[in-house]
Amino acid sequence: MIKIDNFIKIYERSFAENWDLPALTDYPTGKTQTYGEMATDIAVAHTLFKSIGLKPGDKVALCGKDSMRWVKIYMSVVTYGAVIVPILVDFNPVDITHIVNHSEADLLFVSEHVWEHIEPDALLRVKAVMSVENSKLLFERENLEITKDIKLLKRRFRNKYRNGYTATDVHYADRDNSQLVEINYTSGTTGFSKGVMLTGENLAGNVCFGMESQLHFRSSRALAFLPLAHAYGCAFDMLTPLAVGSHITLLCKTPSPRVLLKALAEVKPNLVICVPLILEKIYKNQILPMISRGAMRWTLAIPLLDSFIYSKIRKKLIDAFGGEFEEVIVGGAPLNHEVENFLHKIKFPFTVGYGMTECGPLISYTPWREFIPGSSGRTLPNMESMVLSDDPENIPGEICVRGTNVMRGYYKNTAATEMVLTDDGWLKTGDMGTRSADGTLFLRGRSKTMILSASGQNIYPEEIEAKLNNMPFVAESLVVERDGKLVALVYPEYDAIDRLGISGNQLDATMENVRKELNTLVAPYEQISKIILMPNEFEKTPKRSIKRFLYQN
Repeated sequence: MIKIDNFIKIYERSFAENWDLPALTDYPTGKTQTYGEMATDIAVAHTLFKSIGLKPGDKVALCGKDSMRWVKIYMSVVTYGAVIVPILVDFNPVDITHIVNHSEADLLFVSEHVWEHIEPDALLRVKAVMSVENSKLLFERENLEITKDIKLLKRRFRNKYRNGYTATDVHYADRDNSQLVEINYTSGTTGFSKGVMLTGENLAGNVCFGMESQLHFRSSRALAFLPLAHAYGCAFDMLTPLAVGSHITLLCKTPSPRVLLKALAEVKPNLVICVPLILEKIYKNQILPMISRGAMRWTLAIPLLDSFIYSKIRKKLIDAFGGEFEEVIVGGAPLNHEVENFLHKIKFPFTVGYGMTECGPLISYTPWREFIPGSSGRTLPNMESMVLSDDPENIPGEICVRGTNVMRGYYKNTAATEMVLTDDGWLKTGDMGTRSADGTLFLRGRSKTMILSASGQNIYPEEIEAKLNNMPFVAESLVVERDGKLVALVYPEYDAIDRLGISGNQLDATMENVRKELNTLVAPYEQISKIILMPNEFEKTPKRSIKRFLYQN
């Protein structure tokens, strides 16, 4: 079992002990703050919160692009004892307004480009709105004197800390781990957004596991390029590094392949946290074309030569990620099996974890040297897992989990909570899979997307889509059931089609060849009857998952 510390006190201790170490850097500006400078800014924020009447347990919404200021606002709120409501900046203004109102937020920090599209009168409870970029007051309720409080802030802070703010002054809220710390609104593919209530215990469970596993360590380097408003990036690109004295560089811009590879080369992180899409794009666009050429394919069939070539590819890939990392942890979505098998074959140091927002997020993880391809790691020490199946090791069933990381429930949504949380604390994940005796989980797909074939076979469309997405000219796909048959909806890779001069008339024939090739790779009951071309990319959630419910009929 992992010892779970008080969530807020973890940071009280870390900020004081790591006072002179670099804490945060904005990329590419290079602007850096030490732990001491960050802690001082947090103390200033606490002074403001107190002067405007914010109380422990009050809600503060935060919607903006990742930056040093975003991190400091988040940490200021939770260490004050208030409840943070992080909102993905990609949510549309209507959804942002709804989340702010539904969460009963008293204060909103928002990027100014987002604020331009929000109607102040639609915010029902918010006392004030402040800019994420510079803390400028954007809106305040009538009869409040927040403008005055801001003007007096520096004087009040200096009067409180007449000898300057030092490491010995770092004292944060005394709140039990059972108290609510965060409400994180999901952007699920089923069309419903729910507020996941995460307590200090839930978040500390993730952070303490990361500390115990030494995913980050004092003075280690981290490059944060996943959205911090998402539970995965928040826990392991921000909360865990800050708990141990790591130096976090925040990408602060869209992680295009060119921008990301440049940042990785400069920062040289000691751990890389990423989503499958990054590795899948590198494999499909750079590795697959290289190893599929005639001469290369022939060379790889020769013993010893294949090992030499694979080691070259491995080194090139490791160098692309900065060259100094212990491992790449893949999470947030299933990793394509073909990509996974290739990375394992070349001994690339990667592992696949499994989690969900409702667990803040981690459920299972295994260090890369112990990782079993096809799995999602072992269930964490402070978590239990079971599979609802007569034969959990061989026959897939719904995965259920229980333990330290499991949420309290959905905010103001008892019905939704009762659908997923049992009376004895088990969380029904909605994911289908199997489980080995040592707690290692093997995911197959979502229970809601599983298709029952006419012959009674369970079909997991995600597994077919993974194969299809590796085919030439396929950018993304969805496998659905139409009139009792499997149909693939495909958004083509138009750049590749244009480069090769494939005409509209030839595209249908090209996709028919793709369909035939796919059907040689799947079971008879998984065969695709036809491919339907989509004119536009699939509509996605802010977390870049396809909204499957829009395409089911």
